[in-house]
Amino acid sequence: MSVDSKTIRIGCGGGFWGDTPEGPRQLIERGQLDYLMLDYLAEVTMSILARVRAKNPQAGYVPDVITHVVRPFAKQIAEQGIKLIVNAGGVNTEACKAAIEKELAAQGVALTVAAVLGDDLMDRTDALRAAGVREMASGEPLPAALVSANAYLGAFPIAQALAAGAQIVVTGRCVDSALVLGPLIHEFGWRAHHHELLSAGSLAGHVIECGPQCTGGFSTDWQALQDGWDDIGFPIAECHADGSFTVSKPEGTGGAVNVATVSEQIAYEVGDPRAYYLPDVCCDWSQVRVTQQGSDRVAVSGARGRAPGPLVKVSATWTDGHRCIATLLVRGREAAAKAHAVGEAILARSARVLMREHLGAFSETSIEVLGAEDGYGPHASGTTPREVVLKLAARHPQARALEVLAGEVFPAATGTVQGVAGAHGGRPKVQPVVRLYSFLLDKARVPVRVVVGDGAAADAPWSASLDDPAPRPVATDDTAAPRPAGPSVRVPLAAIAYARSGDKGDLSNVAVMARRPEALPLLREQLTPERVKAWFAHLVRGPVERFDWPGLHGLNFLMHQALGGGGVASLRFDPQGKAHAQMLLDMLVDVPQAWLPELLDGDTHG
Repeated sequence: MSVDSKTIRIGCGGGFWGDTPEGPRQLIERGQLDYLMLDYLAEVTMSILARVRAKNPQAGYVPDVITHVVRPFAKQIAEQGIKLIVNAGGVNTEACKAAIEKELAAQGVALTVAAVLGDDLMDRTDALRAAGVREMASGEPLPAALVSANAYLGAFPIAQALAAGAQIVVTGRCVDSALVLGPLIHEFGWRAHHHELLSAGSLAGHVIECGPQCTGGFSTDWQALQDGWDDIGFPIAECHADGSFTVSKPEGTGGAVNVATVSEQIAYEVGDPRAYYLPDVCCDWSQVRVTQQGSDRVAVSGARGRAPGPLVKVSATWTDGHRCIATLLVRGREAAAKAHAVGEAILARSARVLMREHLGAFSETSIEVLGAEDGYGPHASGTTPREVVLKLAARHPQARALEVLAGEVFPAATGTVQGVAGAHGGRPKVQPVVRLYSFLLDKARVPVRVVVGDGAAADAPWSASLDDPAPRPVATDDTAAPRPAGPSVRVPLAAIAYARSGDKGDLSNVAVMARRPEALPLLREQLTPERVKAWFAHLVRGPVERFDWPGLHGLNFLMHQALGGGGVASLRFDPQGKAHAQMLLDMLVDVPQAWLPELLDGDTHG
């Protein structure tokens, strides 16, 4: 079969460390795959693995790759000829490679395992500090003590390992989409200057890297999908040499692959769709088109790309004190008011003890009453629930101070209001506050190596770093049918759009896509950055940017300082902004009254 005519089927069996083991099982048993990839790593995951390695030099990788994939399925993987691509190496990729090889040997399965090395920069932190690296957003200098520091490697080392005969490739930190792009480079012979193809392959990886988030999970229109969640289909990208690909899932599984589910995932965790920087290519996905090809089959086309430039992103983590988060159930009349009063009393008593013990005040405190719509701020519906959950949190430089708070939570059941319950799982835990610190580094300072089987490490040089030209201007699509004349009516945004939110550090993006192309000019008129900023004023401290996304008939909003620090650094109950899209879809917009019958007939209210 010629390169031009073959189709490569790549499935994603997991989108994070802790994802269901049913994903790899489903795809191995029903996916008819050429490649299986699993994406385990996130920024906070790296800091967790770094702390594990500090206690045990042989640890620091994701053990799930052994327990959920290699141990139960090694023989099936070998029999079917599936190649396995995983970033389970974490901060100890060589140990992960050795553990996989040990398990294969125990089963008598002969598969060649490769490791991609070079992302871990912890042994160079002094040199980086001396070089004066600065945080990408804030310009702050490198923190004094890092927990982890890892460069985002690209896809070419994975392709190099496959070309050398590897059947399993293990990486540490690489961009998630590289787990798909690497096999495509290997299979189709793509080169570093094939920017359009590299962008298309990266888009395929971006769509499937979060598992079922593109097959009906985390989707706006959930009602039509809920019956299949127990066996939701994990995604498959059917890829071709020209960069085109189709998204599908195993037959008979739950969820759905349609224009909305795939479009939402394309927009996930993206800022400017014209300039999505990856190590191998700078992607322009602003003109990407998503087309239904049949039941649970969606074609994606239109990705463009340009040279990535000479820099690579490095994500470091550092510890900034400690935090404690506790929850309590409160039932009864005026439950929300009771919960707030209980939370304030716990904080006041704890603060008094801290002063007496000369520990100093809390750095930050947070009270949220779940069920009373505290997260909606001024947009709360004003209901008076009789059952709520109090979330109480605080941050302090010293763990000892938060142990005081942890010890004062459960006494509220006897010393405050009636109806306090839910003290399950023991006393609240004190955890380190892990913050993200991202910076750019010249690729020449990040040497990459590939080890295949028992061979020696081979250099995996970066592709030539060319000048990064300016992004192409966005051609906004104003060719939609004219808006009907006549009066207008006010409806929730969900009636004419679907949306998806994502996060990176303390940034939150919310992409809003019109259900009908003619609604896009209306969205552009009414969803201004100023209005979105005002809508989220109780949560977002920084500016809000808006980017046109004409290919998806949408707009993308990038909100800065939106997550209270984000991740483990945040005291919020939703530190990743998972609900931001849902919250924005409640905003009221004016639409032509002539659209109303169709809106009422359709299942369009999210």
